[in-house]
Amino acid sequence: QVQLVESGGGLVQAGGSLRLSCTASGRTFSNYVMGWFRQAPGKEREFVARIIWSADSTRYADSVKGRFTISGDNAKNTVYLQMSSLKPEDTAVYYCAARLETTPDYNHWGQGTQVTVSS
Repeated sequence: QVQLVESGGGLVQAGGSLRLSCTASGRTFSNYVMGWFRQAPGKEREFVARIIWSADSTRYADSVKGRFTISGDNAKNTVYLQMSSLKPEDTAVYYCAARLETTPDYNHWGQGTQVTVSS
């Protein structure tokens, strides 16, 4: 059974940085896509970034492009989201998710980690 565990959230001032981690277990993830999503209070969950393990290919939401970096450590089955130049509007619960490369929908989700950016 796939398990995703996020860590690294917290409170940071605007302009600061945080690094989120997502450790996956339960199977081999070489043919998976790992994504980060976020949900702010009163808003729908939105895509933030994703990485394709096998190709080391990344994609970002326009709102975080140039500020966030997604990366993966295959040996540790861990995906990172390095967040810099944080803004109050980045405040949200951040979720790690996984799907097979061949499927469009993410069907494995972590429990989420809170990121709060103060102004």
